Amino acid sequence: MNAIDMSFAMLQEKQAARFCNLIFPSTEQLLAEGGDARIILNKTTGTNKYGCRPRPNASIASFGSATATTISDSSFFAANQLRNRLMQNVSRYDANEVYTDEMNRIRQELTELCGLRKGNGADIIFAASGTDVHLLAAQLATSSGSTAIRMLMVDPLETGSGVTAALSGRHFGNRTAIGDAVTQGTVIGKEDFGHITAIPVRLPNGVPRPSADIDADFEKHVSAAAAAGERVLLTMVDVSKTGMIAPSVECAIKLQHRYPDSLSVMVDACQFRIAPATLQSYLAQGFMVGITGSKFIGGPSFAGALLIPSELANTLRDCAEIDILQSYSARADWPVSWKSANCLDKFPNFGLLLRWEAAIKELRAFRSVSKIVTMHFLHAFSAAIKQRMENDPIFEMLPVPELMRFPFADTPSWDNIQTIFPFLLFHPSSSKRKIALGSEEMLRVYLALQEDSNGRVQLAQPVDCGRRNGIAVSALRLCVSSRTIVDAVQQYGSNHQVVIQRAISSLDKVTQFVRDMK
Repeated sequence: MNAIDMSFAMLQEKQAARFCNLIFPSTEQLLAEGGDARIILNKTTGTNKYGCRPRPNASIASFGSATATTISDSSFFAANQLRNRLMQNVSRYDANEVYTDEMNRIRQELTELCGLRKGNGADIIFAASGTDVHLLAAQLATSSGSTAIRMLMVDPLETGSGVTAALSGRHFGNRTAIGDAVTQGTVIGKEDFGHITAIPVRLPNGVPRPSADIDADFEKHVSAAAAAGERVLLTMVDVSKTGMIAPSVECAIKLQHRYPDSLSVMVDACQFRIAPATLQSYLAQGFMVGITGSKFIGGPSFAGALLIPSELANTLRDCAEIDILQSYSARADWPVSWKSANCLDKFPNFGLLLRWEAAIKELRAFRSVSKIVTMHFLHAFSAAIKQRMENDPIFEMLPVPELMRFPFADTPSWDNIQTIFPFLLFHPSSSKRKIALGSEEMLRVYLALQEDSNGRVQLAQPVDCGRRNGIAVSALRLCVSSRTIVDAVQQYGSNHQVVIQRAISSLDKVTQFVRDMK
């Protein structure tokens, strides 16, 4: 190439970059794209369904990670850097090729941060949300056999409002992550995936059912399905919205050994409140595992992934029927080795990519904190929160069973410690009769905390949990995220009390709102 040609090429490149800069969405725009209707920003408030904006706000006391967390400064910076790199690369190369390369990089980083290279490998399929992850798992389980299938899950109140529809192969919203308009509740393919059975995990008053009773229900339904010649996809939740594991790990393993040819297990770990060793153990057991980067990890909302253990992936890569996922998944969201995914459109979901980039930033920071330090902080945090609530009659903590993962847990780890603290609220009263706040009143408190001009507080959304004295009640949740732990260690050094006091102050605000309610 001579000097004139080179100068002309450079001019073309600059013009292309300038043009791309004009049309390429901003980081904030991208973070709010590539998901279902829940990600759309309210034009008045500028927040998504969960009250989060696609920009940092360090003044928010973020203790709502069981639902969502506002993006941090460091994660936004990482996402913005990636956005700028995308802008330059898309001006030179095919957008889908750029997207494919970046998703493969994220896949590789997630693999390494989860320690999967050292132990049991997994194929990682990205999805726009935890609900999408359930849809993917159900489709893979359905396409792996010719007999009827039954879906077993815990009460959807403990997982997500759209999970039942996703597991049955129905549209769970009116818009998909790809942007297609659909009719909520209608079948995605020619027919639904199978019968759904939901097992309750709490009694009508919100108290947890005995683990043995929950396990017995799962065992009864699996046995009945096997006797009828049906296959089963059992969804085991670890950890649920209110912090439970159900059915027990021991139960899931026992059933898998008893019915190896008719039972598939997907661990709903979409809260991602599990240590690498736990994740590796699930995969070694042959369980699929669903995670998100937007709950405990603290990345922006709507970044999911389904991990398929290597042995299972080997049987599904070429034969799984996934063409009905056209509206929910892009080709690059699946590993290149999955030939069966070639039917999917080559569509770059840059919003999903940026959200995972932000989540990886948070996960990398959390992995830098030692297990011992993490456990020390979580024990101190848990003790302080429980003491604060137990000494205030306005609060009643919803019981959370001990997190047991026998036979996996050889030594205690941070994921055996409670990180979600659900609670009911009661009206102040001088009499012995306590009157609980109803579900609508709890929602008012939840929203008021997010809108408080004196300091916004993010708690996790209220979860319906039965009735008290004829009143339908729900539980608010104060949660620890990986960012909470990183802040306590890195920002304040050994002075964990700074972060703990911020949580206590958030509960003080709750008390004040309840006292001021009319």
